[in-house]
Amino acid sequence: MVATRRRTSLAAAGAAALLCLTTLGAVVGSQAAGAASAGRTVLSGTAAPAAVRAHPVGVVAKSSRVDFELVLQIRDTKGAQALVKAVSTPGSSSYRHYVTAAQWESRFSPTTSEVSAAIKWLRSEGFAVGAVSKDRITVSASGTAAQVEKAFGTDLKMYRVSGKDVRLATGNMSVPDSVAGTVVGAMGVNENLATPAVTSGASSLATMATSSKSKSQYPVAPPAFVPAPPCSSYYGQKTKTEVPAFGHGYPKTVPYEVCGYIPGQLRSAYGLGSTDTGSGTTVAIIDAYGSSTIVSDATRYFSTYAPSEPFANANFTQDDAFPFNDKYACDASSWLVEQDIDVESVHTMAPDAHILYVGARNCENGLFTAEQDVIDNHLADVVTNSWGDTGGDLLDDPSTFDAYNDILMMADSTGITVQFSTGDDGDNFNLLGLSAADFPASSPYDTAVGGTSLEINSKGQQVDQLGWSTGRSFLCTANVVPALCSKSEVNTWLPVGYDGGSGGFTSYNFTQPWYQAPVVPSTLALRNEYIIGPTPMRVTPDISMDADPSTGLLMGLHETFPNGTVKYALTRYGGTSLASPLLAGVIADADQAAVAAGGADVGFINPAIYRLDTTSGAIDDIVPGGKQGEYRVDHAWTYITGAKGTLQSFREITYEGVIAYCDETGNCASRPNTLSTAKGYDSMTGLGAIGPDFVSDLSAF
Repeated sequence: MVATRRRTSLAAAGAAALLCLTTLGAVVGSQAAGAASAGRTVLSGTAAPAAVRAHPVGVVAKSSRVDFELVLQIRDTKGAQALVKAVSTPGSSSYRHYVTAAQWESRFSPTTSEVSAAIKWLRSEGFAVGAVSKDRITVSASGTAAQVEKAFGTDLKMYRVSGKDVRLATGNMSVPDSVAGTVVGAMGVNENLATPAVTSGASSLATMATSSKSKSQYPVAPPAFVPAPPCSSYYGQKTKTEVPAFGHGYPKTVPYEVCGYIPGQLRSAYGLGSTDTGSGTTVAIIDAYGSSTIVSDATRYFSTYAPSEPFANANFTQDDAFPFNDKYACDASSWLVEQDIDVESVHTMAPDAHILYVGARNCENGLFTAEQDVIDNHLADVVTNSWGDTGGDLLDDPSTFDAYNDILMMADSTGITVQFSTGDDGDNFNLLGLSAADFPASSPYDTAVGGTSLEINSKGQQVDQLGWSTGRSFLCTANVVPALCSKSEVNTWLPVGYDGGSGGFTSYNFTQPWYQAPVVPSTLALRNEYIIGPTPMRVTPDISMDADPSTGLLMGLHETFPNGTVKYALTRYGGTSLASPLLAGVIADADQAAVAAGGADVGFINPAIYRLDTTSGAIDDIVPGGKQGEYRVDHAWTYITGAKGTLQSFREITYEGVIAYCDETGNCASRPNTLSTAKGYDSMTGLGAIGPDFVSDLSAF
């Protein structure tokens, strides 16, 4: 799985093959053909799709190490699905009557004899066998590339995907018939390099490599991003007048971007009361790596901006999977921003909830292992994940789908709420050249969290909330020539391009879950009909929260400045990486209320929130807001290394223009934005955003 950071950029440059509608069908059905030899069974779909293998870059050294998780089939999948539906659907006699993890495992996990047979086969192939997960769904193993090729009957090669060189299987894997009924696949043979899901709205032109010489286990502090003046402490406080040169039908007077909302503003805007604190609950945050300064950073931040909600109340626990590895390949420093936004967002919305931070050993299978550990051991009531696999709903293999869906069904059945952000690039056309949802967000068994642009006035009231999808035009000035524009373009506005927005699309793999059937329009559920036939499918997102980086959270963390100085600074970030932890804090508040009333945690919330869609005050419908613009000023050095002065831009809210994609060879394609807001469930924000009565209505449902 290749999970990617929810980051917008100056140029919507692509990273995979240029894929159009004529080849999309081939991607869906491109599982490499080939018959297994006698006594072996082909694991259908385990080859990387042909479209992903469009740019080979080299061979895989036969002696190179391959770590993977052998994924085993659970027993009675239909029974596990039925249990999820029974315990999470309002009106069911089993509603919120959860089972324990041990009870779930006794009914559905692979048997010990099946695990033993799988281990015996792995060892016979020369693999080193590691831990068996508590749920017995995965077995860790490692060996050489040559051993993998022999054991699974496939070749491995290196390909350029999403700007990274990754190892992929060139054909479907196969296994001996003796274990074929148990083994689903090997997660990690197709290499995964995840990056965090957070955006400042700044460009990736200014980069800083993660130090590979650091003596600390922890990554070095991330490159600095500092909001530039003039910016506003609330939406509309400061305005820019006379910007007719930009035109495009937008107002001539527009607000400056927000410097970053602080906790009190977000709590009041979303209608949280003084008693909504998440007391008695635990929220788990799963990311890769960890920060050595997170406690001091969060303590300092809340002592300044929310002194009545000290960070000590979080009873913070950091569980890091030392030793960290693959820090350079995973751009480990960027995960520190993710950790900070997750921790400070959760504490903002649930200041008395216990926060458990789980730092995976790497950005590959380590993330799955961390998720699995939290769920297997019921270490939290709510789990937030601000990362995902770009286009993974289309591009991932069955072993990844099965492994995640199985542990998510366990979470749902045992009363744990699990959320994944949907991404910051709409339907991912700008990244992939095709429309595809992210995974695990597209799983029917988690809550997919999209994004909005939240406008809060001087009194902390929500004055508007739009679907987050922005276009951006930069003003060419002499200080950014030639990195951004040419001398002939100075004092002109550059063409508007897609700047990012709430992720979402219709699944190619998962049929429409029962809770979406009465609510999601058929035009969305059948969006892929021309590829897979007239079967309604799962659509994301489910629900949304503030995500626009220009209406994002003011944060405090240690950053590395251009002169090499590392120090605490204030910054502003957004993305669906912000939306998911904000919602996680709100769900902790709902758990608090539900338990106080004598009930149980709210658990898997999707069946309930799709019914709350028609309850006044529970969920705010996000509808089109007309042409609204925003003026933004940034330090030029945050975009272009060494640049002086500022960089000015105009942001179109909500962007409905053209989205462009260019592949590794420079071939480009473009088409209009496909996501939009509308009355009722829509493709950009799902059901909408939480309303002022969301906590009380969900807890009492």
